[in-house]
Amino acid sequence: MPLLLVPLMAGCGPRDRIVVGAKNFTESDLLAEIVAQQIERRTGLPVERRLHLGGTFVCHEAIVSGKIDVYVEYSGTALTAVLERAPLQDPDSVTRLVRAEYASRFDLAWGMPLGFDNTFAVAVRRTDAEREGLRTIADLARVAPRWRAGFGYEFLERPDGFTGLARTYGLRFSAPPVAMDLGLTYRALAEGGVDVIAGNSTDGLIAALDLAVLADDRRYFPPYHAAPVVRRAVLERHPAVGAALAELAGRITDAEMRRLNAQADVEHLDLAVIARVWLTANLP
Repeated sequence: MPLLLVPLMAGCGPRDRIVVGAKNFTESDLLAEIVAQQIERRTGLPVERRLHLGGTFVCHEAIVSGKIDVYVEYSGTALTAVLERAPLQDPDSVTRLVRAEYASRFDLAWGMPLGFDNTFAVAVRRTDAEREGLRTIADLARVAPRWRAGFGYEFLERPDGFTGLARTYGLRFSAPPVAMDLGLTYRALAEGGVDVIAGNSTDGLIAALDLAVLADDRRYFPPYHAAPVVRRAVLERHPAVGAALAELAGRITDAEMRRLNAQADVEHLDLAVIARVWLTANLP
């Protein structure tokens, strides 16, 4: 791999830089930093970071238009929100379909999955779950009429979000769900502002705030395996970028992603430091 540094470092022009983007939540920013540092350390190319850009559609438009070159997306999100396909449950089927359609429709390469599945986590306070005997989302329907819900903006709008969830499980809350930034939903739940949220299963705050995640017993949500999405023109110009990203395949488990997110959101460590330590330990 180090042999790739010589031709790439020589004669770098103004477009010989890689722009890495991220969505507007901690995990996406952290994965973008891991991707950026991995590209820098394996190829020698300069990398520009555009973190916290926005939601799914903002990042998708940015990569299709060439404003960014790579970002990490989730297979179920690509399937339902971007491709507007009906949810599928088999992870391999989802990945195959997304990979084929991203290539044919957007000229984008869907990379190898990083190893973890970050599904939506319908969460409540653990004390409430124990008192009400809540273990599944179906159980939630019993108490929903007297409870308040708070969801991220994107979850309220996307096809695999609240509307379909409410229909599948018969959820009717005491009032329409409050729309808020995803990161604020955790504190709102812990502090009693709302009674149920839809977070991310790999978020470190779930354990830190002693929240209980309700099982998706009717299998509403598709798999959400994280993978780098790259403009194919970038891979053709710089094959070493693809080789660098391939080293990340299968390296991050669900538990490992929760640990890394907790370092950022609970311990408040710098994202660049978290990424550098992880890469040094796992891909020396």
